[in-house]
Amino acid sequence: MADSTEHHDIQCFRERLLRMRAEILELKGARDDSAATVHLDQSSVGRLSRMDALQQQAMAQNNQRRAVQTLGRIEVALRRCDDGSYGFCIDCDEPIDPRRLNLDPTAARCIRCAEAQDG
Repeated sequence: MADSTEHHDIQCFRERLLRMRAEILELKGARDDSAATVHLDQSSVGRLSRMDALQQQAMAQNNQRRAVQTLGRIEVALRRCDDGSYGFCIDCDEPIDPRRLNLDPTAARCIRCAEAQDG
């Protein structure tokens, strides 16, 4: 019975990961437009407007990089769902606390190993 419960939990996480991926891809077009190179007519746009446009472009590019990284983590997590390794730490092979996965379904390490890697 525990096996079917675990499978159900993985299926719930898989569906959540698929929704996350769809949301990111749906917003991709708007991000691509915002991150495009800023072309401003120097004679018709003031210095502050140019600076503001460049700052917005930089923020959009940063958001775009984060989205690409998140998509990568989602793809890895989906592959782990498929191969049966989802929910287990990639370093120590111990189960990842479901509360951690609820916060970040792309988590690949348990808290202990994640802290060791960061520290």
